Amino acid sequence: METMSTTSSLRQLLYEDVSRMISAEMLLKSSVLGWINKGNSASLKMLMLGYQDLVEKHIRQLGAFRREEQITACIPGNGVMSAFIADVDDRLSACTRPEVRDVCLLSAIQSINHFKISVYGTMAAFAGAVRLEKAGLMFHQAELDEKEIDERLSYLAEHELNRKAMSPAAATE
Repeated sequence: METMSTTSSLRQLLYEDVSRMISAEMLLKSSVLGWINKGNSASLKMLMLGYQDLVEKHIRQLGAFRREEQITACIPGNGVMSAFIADVDDRLSACTRPEVRDVCLLSAIQSINHFKISVYGTMAAFAGAVRLEKAGLMFHQAELDEKEIDERLSYLAEHELNRKAMSPAAATE
């Protein structure tokens, strides 16, 4: 596969975004299982297993779009996702209590979600503009999938994990 060099159309920009997101999702997929193993909360682990399934679904859908559109160029790696992953790993290694590590992991996944919500929303808009309605719906659904995970993470943080992560003295107040 060739590497993209110049961008001269909105469709090409969409294709580049798709290639970047395939790389991002693949990087994320390779990290999520390790993060699940570092988690303490069964609820968080279950949610992250579901998230891993969602990441795999997005990889399949993006790959199908890439084949349908005969996109041959590829963008290896994804600097943004690589930075997110490195940050998560650094932050997790600094956590001394399992309950704090859970909250750290949850907040890191939410940061990644917010990035992906933005990118999938942009890709949906680009697809609509270049009249790729089916793809636009797929990208919009991916955006909604990420928003749903974000809401579930927020609920888990608010109703379980944040309380458990407070300092031992504050948790009893």
